Amino acid sequence: MDRYSRVVSYLKVALPLTALALLSTLFLISHNINTDPSIPFAEIELENRLRGQQVTAPFFTGTTATGQEITIAATKALPGGDGEGASASDLEAEILTTEGRRILLLSDRGSIRPDQDLAVLVGNVRIITADGTRVESERLNAELSGLQVVSPGPVTAQGPMGDFSAGTMRIFTDSKNAPVHIEFTEGVKLVYDPAKIER
Repeated sequence: MDRYSRVVSYLKVALPLTALALLSTLFLISHNINTDPSIPFAEIELENRLRGQQVTAPFFTGTTATGQEITIAATKALPGGDGEGASASDLEAEILTTEGRRILLLSDRGSIRPDQDLAVLVGNVRIITADGTRVESERLNAELSGLQVVSPGPVTAQGPMGDFSAGTMRIFTDSKNAPVHIEFTEGVKLVYDPAKIER
């Protein structure tokens, strides 16, 4: 048998044994694999997500029939059911009037009823206008098709003229491209502060 044949015969035995040794080494030095990995969600969060559908950080923008631009955002929204409209938490709505003024509306939660042309903001409702007026209420009812926002209950406010309160409040416009008005009615009380006017 010549040298070439001996080398080939040797390699036929040596190479499979080397491959076997390498494979056994892989299994011997491999790390333990965790077959029960933890899910990166708290159990309560999983239960809440499984209980119902939800939308995280929903965002909506549009224009009313009277020409005002409206932007609405929330932390979370849930679909409606059993005759109730969709609900949302940490609502933030901004109205840009045709005159270029901005009105910001904030609330802890709210719901939308398209069948009634109604959006309701509830809990710690705040209205902030461009001129520095801040109005607080517990509830606002807003039309979806136009600009008509009403606080059916008492409101308190701070503005450039001083602090005041009223039984109800309404934000509205008379017609398309007309100015937006904020109207306070039913027992309006104003604490006039001349120092604010001078500033």
